[in-house]
Amino acid sequence: MTSIETAAVIGLGYIGLPTAAILATNGINVIGVDVNQSTVDAVNRGEVPFVEPDLGVHVAGAVSQGHLKATQDTPAAQAYIVAVPTPFRDDRSADLSFIEAAARGIAPQLQGGELIILESTSPPRATRHLAEYLLDLRPDLSLDGAGGSPVIHVAHCPERVLPGRVMIELVTNDRIVGGLTPEAASLARDLYAVFCKGEILMTDDVTAEMAKLVENSYRDVNIAFANELSVISSKLDIDVWELIRLANHHPRVNILNPGPGVGGHCIAVDPWFIVSAAPTESRLIKTAREVNDAKPGWVVSEVVAVVESLVHGAEVAVLGLAFKANIDDLRESPAIEIAVDLASKLTGNKINIAEPHVRELPSRLQGLENVELMDPIAAVRRSAAVVLLVDHEAFRDVAVHLDGKLLVDTRGFFKG
Repeated sequence: MTSIETAAVIGLGYIGLPTAAILATNGINVIGVDVNQSTVDAVNRGEVPFVEPDLGVHVAGAVSQGHLKATQDTPAAQAYIVAVPTPFRDDRSADLSFIEAAARGIAPQLQGGELIILESTSPPRATRHLAEYLLDLRPDLSLDGAGGSPVIHVAHCPERVLPGRVMIELVTNDRIVGGLTPEAASLARDLYAVFCKGEILMTDDVTAEMAKLVENSYRDVNIAFANELSVISSKLDIDVWELIRLANHHPRVNILNPGPGVGGHCIAVDPWFIVSAAPTESRLIKTAREVNDAKPGWVVSEVVAVVESLVHGAEVAVLGLAFKANIDDLRESPAIEIAVDLASKLTGNKINIAEPHVRELPSRLQGLENVELMDPIAAVRRSAAVVLLVDHEAFRDVAVHLDGKLLVDTRGFFKG
């Protein structure tokens, strides 16, 4: 049973807002903090500013019961959960500036006894960096009570949820909690136990950070194998989907399906944190990342070759921009890279983009004369070539309009 009654969640994005909502619906008084005023306003109206099944019900209920509110200013609280972005820089090292900005908001509110949890996916020792940064801002505090100074408790608890299933997996998935001290780990465990029905596994902070990176790197390596198979199969004129189906009949083989690349805030980013921390040793992880990063360029080459076989000026339908099916999350999406590259290479062709989960094109595609966002069926009907990049269920309805079209199906979506 946690003794924490009030928590502040810093960052109300795809992880922060669900975490805030699930805590609030389980009786914790939660203040969400976000730099975006429109996000703050939406939450205070009981609305969700992005697509995530079941989240709207939790947010609306928590707000109406008075357990959840949002603000741009970091409040005083017994616990702070930092769920801000940790992108990588051009050299693939982690950008911790958002974590540092969160710390600058938290530091003035600390009195001692507070729990600060870094939930953002982070490179090894980022949680220690957060703790040191806080103590630099507040030298009157400590992690161990040395000299009788008030203590703060710092821990890392990485999110392990799948977009589209966040509200389910927050409750059912096992969680890893890593504390800078055993007491910090225990306090974090008790807070997450308010809603988590899975096993809560305790360790130190660096191991917890690395566990999340390893989970996503494992998936990245396996996706890279499938993506490399698709490139090899194309060269050998083999149907990669049939190849994988047959190989997977072996009792100890389970090859994943290939795609146009890897996106999202985790798998496309996290392996680079390991490579940055141990560049000489992480050879396989780096190679897998390079294979997946190269896949969008390969897809573009395939599409350009198809379009060159058509009459001059033929229109091209591009289906999907999100990084995975049935969500609106565009972060690190290979589909966007492909769409931008196609628009620049096929300047004489109209690119008709269909993404049913967004209302406007992302900034990189806005203003391009040969690009337009439209309804999926309209995009397919008027195009001579169709490129399927995301396997949204909403695209099932276009299958009957594919006759006579040249199809590049990067997901094997129309095989089933």
